Amino acid sequence: MALSAEDFNNQGRFRHLLTISYSDIISFVLEYIRRKTIVTIFFWSACLFFAGIAVSVRINISGYFEFRYIFMHTLLGLIVFPVLVIPIHELLHLIPYFFAGARNIRVGMDLRQYIFYVTAHRHVATPLQFRIVALTPFILITLLSAFLVFWLPGLWKWSMSLFLFIHTTMCAGDFAMLNLYHVYRKRKIYTWDDADLKEAYFYEEL
Repeated sequence: MALSAEDFNNQGRFRHLLTISYSDIISFVLEYIRRKTIVTIFFWSACLFFAGIAVSVRINISGYFEFRYIFMHTLLGLIVFPVLVIPIHELLHLIPYFFAGARNIRVGMDLRQYIFYVTAHRHVATPLQFRIVALTPFILITLLSAFLVFWLPGLWKWSMSLFLFIHTTMCAGDFAMLNLYHVYRKRKIYTWDDADLKEAYFYEEL
């Protein structure tokens, strides 16, 4: 039977591990994305790899292009595409939550921290469910973007390779959360959010 948020009042079965306020997400992300583990090594390696692909694509594009077109495609890859993909990224977090049984799903943003988020109010996520929710946007958007880099012609390769790099950096928060689970990998961690209080709670099963 699925757990409810009220079940975590049972201190004989669960121990409170961590509370993250939505207003303090950046501090949490910076702390856990800096912790050197296999998760963060993969994340930073992916950022460097996709940056290298972007540079390689630009160097190896054949043909002469006017500066205005180079500038336009640079803006597309660095700013326009990343902004446009935000709702798609969040939707790809939302869908796994829905299939896991969450129904009170909310999307929010905090422009002071430049973050967007999806939260499932009082829905308890198992470790597997949380990992699926966290990784789905990164995996699907990365695969599609990589395909487009190799399929599209000319400067579109450049703009899409830039976007591939930028979107990977945009996943820092997701990988910080995944790193939390890795740091406590010897424990079974459950999480749920109170979207009204704007807090996320993490508990370990005893």
